[in-house]
Amino acid sequence: MQTKVKVGIIGAAGYTGGELIRLLLNHPNVEIAFALSRSNAYKPVYEIHTDLFGETNLKFTNEYTNTVNVLFLCLPHKESKVWIENNAVSKTIKIVDLGNDFRLDGNFSQGEFIYGLSETNEEAIKKANYVANPGCFATAIQLALLPLAKEKLLNKVYTTEITGATGAGQQLQSTSHFSWRTNNISAYKTLNHQHVPEICQTLEHLNKEKVQLEFIPWRGDFTRGIFTSSTLESNLILEQLYTIYETFYNGNPFVFVSKNTIDLKQVVNTNKCLIHIEKQGEHVVVHTIIDNLVKGASGQAIQNMNLMLGWEPTLGLKLKATAF
Repeated sequence: MQTKVKVGIIGAAGYTGGELIRLLLNHPNVEIAFALSRSNAYKPVYEIHTDLFGETNLKFTNEYTNTVNVLFLCLPHKESKVWIENNAVSKTIKIVDLGNDFRLDGNFSQGEFIYGLSETNEEAIKKANYVANPGCFATAIQLALLPLAKEKLLNKVYTTEITGATGAGQQLQSTSHFSWRTNNISAYKTLNHQHVPEICQTLEHLNKEKVQLEFIPWRGDFTRGIFTSSTLESNLILEQLYTIYETFYNGNPFVFVSKNTIDLKQVVNTNKCLIHIEKQGEHVVVHTIIDNLVKGASGQAIQNMNLMLGWEPTLGLKLKATAF
């Protein structure tokens, strides 16, 4: 029998930490050694993630030990680097950081963090000890535009993107309160979202020229998922565009190009990204949909772990959406 890889989760009480626990409990090659949450130490995990009642007797801990092979960091942004330095993490432990500390600058005293977008960085991820997981908005937008960037076809892009309430994290805010969010919608961080530099860094590396991205994110009145629409100009006909996308994503286990219209329920609770393209005159619209907690966070983190350990990327991630 194969010895299971031991993993630890730091910040395990939040949405991404909870999603990691759910997925890892069903991963055939993994054992969760600890789930750290200082504010919930010694409580059963199912008291916070109540859907896990009957699934696990794991309890939260507030003590870190170097007894794992892989460490997932699900901490608030700008806290991962400090946490690693303060806890003397062994250099033999592979790390996947779900925060934004290392997405733009992967340099770190213990080694370099590789940007974890496998659709462009798969070979580097396979060799990496440290991976910076992409942001959820960044994942959806990059997957929409990577094929065009490879063909050097990007210049100016206008993107709108709507996300569910879980994208704001578990800590209660006025804009995530039920009475505010229900039957409501709003724009925020218009043209100034923190994921834009991360997106442009990847696209410009492929495009070889500057990409001007005008991005407007929206808060939606649903729980999870991201729907993005990116508009640009092109003189290519629709069939040429579909050929570019189908060629780029051929054989990809999670990204699929659809000639039919797409809707969010097709991907919620899965690690999939679906892409649909429309064209009117010179204007092209590329739609993408992902689950912000799975392909946009915890599922992608497990996909990266699988690659780092030499496993099939789909291991533990063969999930299905809820159609109704």
